[in-house]
Amino acid sequence: MNNSVRNSARLTAAGLRALLVLTVVCGVIYPLVVTGVAQAVFPDQANGSEVTSHGKVVGSSLIGQRYDKGTDKHGDPIPDLRYFQPRPSDGLGSNRDNGVNTQYDLQVSGATNLSASNTDLTEAVQRRKKWVSETYGVPQPEVPADAVTSSASGLDPHISPEYAELQATRVAKENHLDVRQVAALVKEHTDGRILGFMGEPRVNVLELNIALKDLARGRAKG
Repeated sequence: MNNSVRNSARLTAAGLRALLVLTVVCGVIYPLVVTGVAQAVFPDQANGSEVTSHGKVVGSSLIGQRYDKGTDKHGDPIPDLRYFQPRPSDGLGSNRDNGVNTQYDLQVSGATNLSASNTDLTEAVQRRKKWVSETYGVPQPEVPADAVTSSASGLDPHISPEYAELQATRVAKENHLDVRQVAALVKEHTDGRILGFMGEPRVNVLELNIALKDLARGRAKG
């Protein structure tokens, strides 16, 4: 009996020591090392890839956001056409679809998981295509896919150069700018394929709109 008690006590003590060691190693040392390496090697990414404008944080280069000028009588957002619009953001939330840029809600990120034959998806795509065609004055067959479909996360901060170029004329008109200046901004903010062969060229909408706002502000002062 005494041996049994001693063995139990020894095993309990060994378990507690293992728990303590693993807690210190995995719960304290490892997180501190990872955090330290991240701050030293990748400080921008470790701190949320914040984007600043005139000393103020205005967003993250990893997360898309809306550009609206209020809501209509139904509570649907009204896109502010002075700015480049991102791709739609359906995600997992339930909301009205006004044809463009539907939410970008961090709490409900994700894809719709609707198949290509789903009537809700095909109808939404057709509505968006019609909106883009009428708003930017291009034939529907020329509307890029990313203008009418959301990303897998629903939070994509990028659009294709084609969609940005499609919007350039309207954006220039809304801001009373030379379309060539706006087109130059799009080209300047177009990133190529990663390592030259992975992915597709892309434009970060937030960074492009910051540059656009600075350009419009400079024109107003001039």
